[in-house]
Amino acid sequence: MSETSQHLAVALFSELLAVDQLARIALDRVLPKGMELSHFSVLNHLAHTQSERSPTQLAQTFHLTRGAMTNTLNRLEWAGYIHVRPDWDDARKKMVSISPSGVQARDAAVAAISPLVSDVAQKVGEDKVRAALPLLRELRLKLSD
Repeated sequence: MSETSQHLAVALFSELLAVDQLARIALDRVLPKGMELSHFSVLNHLAHTQSERSPTQLAQTFHLTRGAMTNTLNRLEWAGYIHVRPDWDDARKKMVSISPSGVQARDAAVAAISPLVSDVAQKVGEDKVRAALPLLRELRLKLSD
């Protein structure tokens, strides 16, 4: 890799990290009281998949340790946002699904963050957002290998 390519790669990752940090701060400010970004992410995933997942599957999806995912799931269960049940095929395992109050909490979070993300996307421009998505998806896939 040439020196110019290295500088370009470092600049790309510097921008990605800055955007990540700023996005997290902005989302944390508008999420409903008591909801963390990790909680929203899990609820949003469960709402989209509309199926049960094991804690291990969720940890893999979010590239977290099982311990970190267990902590998040414990908080969501305590809040009543998810149901955790034994796996009927293997009682040592658990299965997680979103509860009706979890769907409501996720919907409230989407309503809270929608103006923010819509405003940012509008300011950047729909064409630029559409053009950036394939690159961001490709980067995500390359990094998850």
